[in-house]
Amino acid sequence: MEGFLTRIDYVFIAIYFVVLMGMGIYLQRKASQSIEDYFIGNRSVPGWLLGVSGFSQFVDITGTAVIISFLYMMGPQGMLIELRGGLVIHMAIVLIWAGKWHRRSGVITGAEWMVFRFGNGPDGKAARIITAVSMQIFTIGMVIYLAKGVGIFFSTFLPFSPHTCSFVLILLACAYTAASGFYGVVFSDLFQGFIIVAAVAVVSVMTIQHTWFDPEFPALASEVSGVDHWMTSVPYWRADMPEGYEQYNLLTLMAMFYLLKAVINGMGGGGEPKYFGARNDRECGTLTFLWTSLVSFRWPLMIGFAVLGIYFVSQNMPEPEVLNEATEIVKNTFPDVTHAHWETATSHIITNQAEHPELVSQLEGLMGPEWTDQLVLTSYHGNVNPERILPAVILNVIPAGLTGLLLISLLSACLSTFDSNVNWAVGLITRDLYQGYFRPQAKTKELIRISWVATFAIGLIGYFVSFRVANINQIWGWIMMALGTGFFLPSALKFYWERFNGWGFTTGMALGVGSAVVQFIFWPEMSEMWQFVLTGSLSLGGCIIGTLLTKPMDQEVLRVFYEKTKPFGWGWGKFKQNLDPETRKTMTREHFYDILSLPFVLSWHYLILLLPVLLVLGNWHEFIGAFILFAIAMAGMYQFWYKKLPKKNLYE
Repeated sequence: MEGFLTRIDYVFIAIYFVVLMGMGIYLQRKASQSIEDYFIGNRSVPGWLLGVSGFSQFVDITGTAVIISFLYMMGPQGMLIELRGGLVIHMAIVLIWAGKWHRRSGVITGAEWMVFRFGNGPDGKAARIITAVSMQIFTIGMVIYLAKGVGIFFSTFLPFSPHTCSFVLILLACAYTAASGFYGVVFSDLFQGFIIVAAVAVVSVMTIQHTWFDPEFPALASEVSGVDHWMTSVPYWRADMPEGYEQYNLLTLMAMFYLLKAVINGMGGGGEPKYFGARNDRECGTLTFLWTSLVSFRWPLMIGFAVLGIYFVSQNMPEPEVLNEATEIVKNTFPDVTHAHWETATSHIITNQAEHPELVSQLEGLMGPEWTDQLVLTSYHGNVNPERILPAVILNVIPAGLTGLLLISLLSACLSTFDSNVNWAVGLITRDLYQGYFRPQAKTKELIRISWVATFAIGLIGYFVSFRVANINQIWGWIMMALGTGFFLPSALKFYWERFNGWGFTTGMALGVGSAVVQFIFWPEMSEMWQFVLTGSLSLGGCIIGTLLTKPMDQEVLRVFYEKTKPFGWGWGKFKQNLDPETRKTMTREHFYDILSLPFVLSWHYLILLLPVLLVLGNWHEFIGAFILFAIAMAGMYQFWYKKLPKKNLYE
């Protein structure tokens, strides 16, 4: 690190840590006032701040590296792969109705919400417990993903292994999250959001200098990536992906699967602290609008790194045959090395050259004096490792003095994603498991101490399990297509099917999440499409069978749920008829406009993320077409959604 950081970089880094730690110490006192303060900010945090926090939550090192890898390989078409999660397209449905439906319950956590929906009998308690447990698995999956990504990223800069780098970062994130609670999440996300936007500006300006003023760039991008139409965002049915990414060859078919999965996620989404902490129904929509709009800043940063990566690879990496031969030399020296441990092995070679003089001599003779930089960018399959493009560009392309800013912005992104997800999961452990069933009379101080223990436990479990993951795309795909499908499908049915009961929810969640875990352990190489089919089928089957084989729910519990939440779906008509005529009319109008606005909001959501990518690339023809569609979507969204938002709550 000392070789490429300047004094300005060190000043930036020092200021960042001083401010972050100062915020943590100050907010720790406020967060400790009550359990509501610790987990949802006592429902007093402004909606705009929750929206900014959501933006920072959705920007992280690992996800950024994964998305950059697809943009590097495919250009704007790589965005279609990220319909699985990186585009956060599910937030369109949360924006319209799922967020406000959760908020109307008045509870603190998504697991506590299960008692509101299914009652406090055995089935409701089972649903609450399975939700809390499944959320821990989901969050541990996210920590595995983050640990793998930050290890790969920081080991490029530091003379330590990926495991060492991720261990230090996970401990730092655990300490901050445990100390400051929900207040720490939102206020640190605000601070870190400004840093991320500054990094976006820097990288975008550097990229535009190439793309707008270099007429040879489209040809260069196609040559380096091997994709003939790299500049276009219009999808092709088939994409010729490099080794290790063959499952994405049927690009359009995969994109349709990802879109279906995103809609399922959105229909049950919104059960997180930001929505339970919102002050009213209107804020649930406006904070999500701000959240999604701000996420658009992420995409020029990522396409910028992909473009700069193409230039760097074209100028500094040897021919594919050389990379493949270098990979075989390493594998012959370390015959037991696996895909999951490739980065650790190459890091060991580079930082311990004296231990392997013959290997170093072979690599230097094959690749030249810059062999260490080239080996870092070489994948297990003998080609350029696209997941290393991000750190390689920062290390070799970013001018001195700006490196520290970009490192801070990506570290900020890592911490903001970690603290939001872990705070959410720990709330379920503390509120729904410990206080709910073990220590109902526990005081605030005791509950917060339990939250600290849970935070470190989740972080360390995720860290150690990350050792078995081959690459960050593998774990991200599993979280989104296997674990996410098993988790969110039962979460969606809870709104739209009146007959659905706690036993059906518990069975569906157990089969969906359980099958995802079993698949991860025994069949980790299963394609994402089959992961989706496996967990989705088992989860849906469990929901239906578990519901129909058990008795219907208590009708009074359902009536209270319906009258507070007012969802649409199958079987709610008998409760709707009991409402007064004015409320029925208002509710019918609300549901009509919510559903009518969905295609406009989905289109707006995708286009607001695509437009900055096309702008940075200078693809003016597609930019103009996309902007016209964006204007139409925005007009429909304004007419059918925004104008219908109530001042505060639709039902008082």
